[in-house]
Amino acid sequence: MTDPLALYIHWPFCLAKCPYCDFNSHVRDRIPQARFAAALRTELAWEAARLGRRPLGSIFFGGGTPSLMEPETAALLIADAQRLFDAAPGLEITLEANPTSVEAGRLAAFRDAGINRASLGVQSLEDESLRMLGRQHSAAQAVAGLELARRTFPRLSFDLIYARPHQSLTAWQAELHRALDLAADHLSLYQLTIEPGTAFEALHRRGELVLPGEDDAAALYEATAAAAQAHGLRQYEISNYAAPGAESRHNLAYWRYGDYVGIGPGAHGRVTLGHDLVATRRHRAPEPWADRVERDGHGSTAEEIVSQPDRAREMLLMGLRLHEGVDAARFARRTGMALLDALDPEVLAMAQDEGYVVHTPERLIATAEGRVRLDALLPALLR
Repeated sequence: MTDPLALYIHWPFCLAKCPYCDFNSHVRDRIPQARFAAALRTELAWEAARLGRRPLGSIFFGGGTPSLMEPETAALLIADAQRLFDAAPGLEITLEANPTSVEAGRLAAFRDAGINRASLGVQSLEDESLRMLGRQHSAAQAVAGLELARRTFPRLSFDLIYARPHQSLTAWQAELHRALDLAADHLSLYQLTIEPGTAFEALHRRGELVLPGEDDAAALYEATAAAAQAHGLRQYEISNYAAPGAESRHNLAYWRYGDYVGIGPGAHGRVTLGHDLVATRRHRAPEPWADRVERDGHGSTAEEIVSQPDRAREMLLMGLRLHEGVDAARFARRTGMALLDALDPEVLAMAQDEGYVVHTPERLIATAEGRVRLDALLPALLR
């Protein structure tokens, strides 16, 4: 692989578990900071030893809530990564944070540690919705946190959730316009979905949580894209909008199906080892993960060679989310097969006729209509 490597570092701890969240996050009365800092550094060194020196394009501290880690831990991990790999010019280093007063007060320390891009989990600018979503901040704190982050970091993104219970199109448009006025260069806008094993799933099953219907959710999605575009943010991926040149380089590595290393509890990765693409997975539970790292140097629970059909499926699944689509030459290099050989010709022709995809010799692109139907379209498209 000649593409820069993307490094994901998972900090699994949160102040509280949000009722919609199915991420690998855990609440602890006391966070064992020193132990987990040491374990993350150990696992990073182990992974780098087998990968060798590779160009490094991005580092992403995700979670959980990584802004709850000590800024000194972030500084040490950034220094380790730059020593073990060859940092690309303009290395993008992102930290996920929330606009609570506790976290906002630490932003300058994270900037000094080397973070140059912040991603804030705002989720809503309405106090009632924030309470419903189980967030630990108010709308006023969200605005204050965003304004502080804009002054602190050269690049800023934040998240909002739409299609919430009882949310009208008019109310969402008003909230979205307020958000866009606060936005710097990047915005992630996600539709609320019911995930298995979450508190919201239980409420939804009992009929105590009702989401907007399919048509209403589609109208909210269309309004989202239109409003963002009017503010100069291009929809470069299904849920992500950016000013030109401000796209998340780290997430583009996932969507373009590049190599990425995942360290920390529950982290996943796709790395090229020799001639194979290997899927990696770490133990999910924080303390058993740390036990494994202290014993073996890493917390891996499984590693599997990704087969050619799975590489083709994964690359199409990720790439068709992008406005740019899937590059045919890159697809051939990454999967070892021609793009057309992975597709059912009859379904491809039908999808083109219906306006769901555009196919040229250079690339396959899902249209706006096609991107919202990817779950149904992709299984049919694959041979």
